[in-house]
Order: sequence, then structure tokens, then C-alpha cells
Amino acid sequence: MGALFISDMHLDPSRPDTLARLLELLRHPPGPVERLYILGDLFEAWIGDDAAPSELAPLEEALQRLKRAGSAIYFQHGNRDFLLGEAYAERLGAQLLPEETVIDLYGRPALLMHGDSLCIDDHEYQRFRAMVRNPDWQAQILALPIPERLRLAAELRETSRAANQTKAEEIMDVNAAEVARVMEAHGVDLLIHGHTHRPAIHRLQHPSGPATRIVLGDWYQQPSHLYWPENGAFRLQDPRLP
Repeated sequence: MGALFISDMHLDPSRPDTLARLLELLRHPPGPVERLYILGDLFEAWIGDDAAPSELAPLEEALQRLKRAGSAIYFQHGNRDFLLGEAYAERLGAQLLPEETVIDLYGRPALLMHGDSLCIDDHEYQRFRAMVRNPDWQAQILALPIPERLRLAAELRETSRAANQTKAEEIMDVNAAEVARVMEAHGVDLLIHGHTHRPAIHRLQHPSGPATRIVLGDWYQQPSHLYWPENGAFRLQDPRLP
């Protein structure tokens, strides 16, 4: 058996090819999947469980089949789908995870995160993140009519795109000191996350010893996933890797 990790699919009705790639992975995974971890940004935008696009029905069915076959499914919020709630998680057959979660990965403790909270050099984004993760702000947004939420989501995406065009690349990546701090705080030497769209396996040296940070890639052009079998011989599959 093994664990499958994915993130940053950014599913959107305007990009059916991405959904097709994900469904193909779920039908033909790289090995037996005992656990599936979705580490955020499964969707390009999520404005509430009451507004789930009908185009997502095949995904719901695929994940429910996986669950019926014996796989456990876990979902961690990203910076695009932080409004996803228990109701839609149930439709996916998934259990919601806290934004920092330590799991037992076949005998090795591993910290799972979406990764956006590690990008602390992007002060503008971190202020935005603090606002949208506030439960009071979320309740106000979810109380709006669906058309108003759609308009607001489009505005936020456009504002984000415009802001990112003027930012230095390194600002939008993780902060090394913050990575070390979070890993030390959780007592782990393995971190798995997404968000940055920079797939890689980083070998680190922290005060407590060697550590590993695995970054999942996005799915805009091609699939990206990490498969971790029981024997620990993991594989990060991404066409961008050397």
C-alpha cells in the first residue's frame, strides 16, 4: 500500500483537460492507494459549498469510488479553496485537515501544509491571508448571494494576478528560516507542501539534523504527484523535474 499526495490542480470549468488528467490519475494511480492527501488549491476558486459547479460531478464520483474501495481521503485548504466546508468535503468523501498536520507516514512523521503560510516575505499576501482566514470575514462572504460572491472572487483573482506581476520571484517562494522554524516546532524532518508551483525535493540541514522538503507541482499544463509506498521509496512525478 501507499500514500498519494497532490495539490494545486486549480480545477475550473474552463479547463476540462485538468479534470481529465486528475480522473486518469485516480483511475490509474502509480500504486495501491491506502491514503490520498489533497494539499489545497484543488479548485481555482471556491465561493461556497452551495455553489459547487455541476462539472465537478465526475470528480465527486471518482473520489467516492476510491473511498468505497478502501482508501482514506484527506483535504487541506489552499489559498484558493479556503471556503470549502464540511458539506462539500463529505460529497468528496474527504476528511478536512488543519493547515498544519503531522501524519505517520509508514513510520516516519511528516508535516503536511498547503505552503502559503511559509511565504512570509510576501507581506502583502500574508495580510490578505489573515483577512480571508478570519471566520467572521468568511461568514460575511458566505452570506452574500452567489452572483455577488462570483463577482468578488473574480476581482480577487485579478488583483492577485496584477500584484504578482510586480513581485520578485523569491518573495513568492517559501522563507527558509520559516521552514526550519515550523519543522522544528512540529519535531519533524519531513515536510510536504504545494502552493509555490515549484516541484522539487530539497535536502536541508537544520540544527537538529538533516531534513527533507518535498514540493508538489501545479497541474496547469501537466499532472504532478508524490507517491509514498510503505517501504519509503517515494517518487515525485513531475515532467519539470530533471
